[in-house]
Amino acid sequence: MAPKTRIKTKAVAVNVPQSREMAAQAIAEIGIASREIKRIEADMNDEMALIKEAYEKRVEPFRNEIEAASKGLQIYAEANRGALTNDYKVKTVVFTTGSVLWRMNPPSVRLAESEENIIATCEAMGLEEFIRRTPTLNKDAIKANPEEAKRVPGLKISQNEAFVVEPFEAELAEVA
Repeated sequence: MAPKTRIKTKAVAVNVPQSREMAAQAIAEIGIASREIKRIEADMNDEMALIKEAYEKRVEPFRNEIEAASKGLQIYAEANRGALTNDYKVKTVVFTTGSVLWRMNPPSVRLAESEENIIATCEAMGLEEFIRRTPTLNKDAIKANPEEAKRVPGLKISQNEAFVVEPFEAELAEVA
């Protein structure tokens, strides 16, 4: 017989307001805690920005060194490509410390005009295979006509009620 599985969870202590005043106090406490979280996150982001900036300054000379060495190596490799690649028979050249290689990037499509103009041109030229036609449901129209939508099998309109707590917060005006 398999042993019974027991799941234990910690009891959560929750203060339940007993009056409107206590409910208002709970909302105020939520607002205070939310603002404190925002302050801590702002402090964290400030510190992270300073740390990132310091490390970016430290790596900048190495990035410049890599860029300069890569450009010089590319000039050498392009000038001697025939000899390095055995008359263009290989695309990878292995050195004792690493390798250089030539690879074709995958083709990409770039639009020199607006997409609408290109679609119209493709349609006029009979190149329908260049045009993607993807039908989608118009959810705004469905929500606007829920009685008609009820007749469509598999289509449902749902609406949930959410409980939201919004503590009052005032923002300071910017001084010019």
